[in-house]
Amino acid sequence: MTKVSKRRRRENKTNYLHRVKLLKSETPRVVFRKTNKYVVAQYVVSTEAQDSIKIGISSKALLMNGWPEEMKGSLKSIPAAYLTGYLMGKNILKEKLQQPIVDFGMLRVDHKTKLYGFLKGMIDSGVAIPCKKEAFPEEERIQGKNLKKDFSKEFEVIKTKISKE
Repeated sequence: MTKVSKRRRRENKTNYLHRVKLLKSETPRVVFRKTNKYVVAQYVVSTEAQDSIKIGISSKALLMNGWPEEMKGSLKSIPAAYLTGYLMGKNILKEKLQQPIVDFGMLRVDHKTKLYGFLKGMIDSGVAIPCKKEAFPEEERIQGKNLKKDFSKEFEVIKTKISKE
């Protein structure tokens, strides 16, 4: 009789060994996911393997914070990931929640990508997460100077608006 692996593992959605390690740590975690249009982050607390989401933020929230409507298609870019992480970090500090660990799930973790842009946003907002500085994208890419239209001015306006909230 052959053993059949779990459905979510076959679909490359869950790494159960990694999940068990995260649950055993009994530390809240920030779950980062990418969709086709947005970047999604959730602050998750697990009790007895039951996850409850305390804060959920999508990069769609940046539209309410001054993201230009004509750049709506780039809500999954590195600047959007950074600002989503920054907004998530500010919300964690505002609600005085415990310092989390980061859960990238089954995403491929490469240096200088959206994942690390998101992580740098959280660190810049004041959340203490250990990470090597070499892994972060360059400052020009975070501010959006490499996009079709220079995004650095709008980036600073959005970041200051999030800081004031």
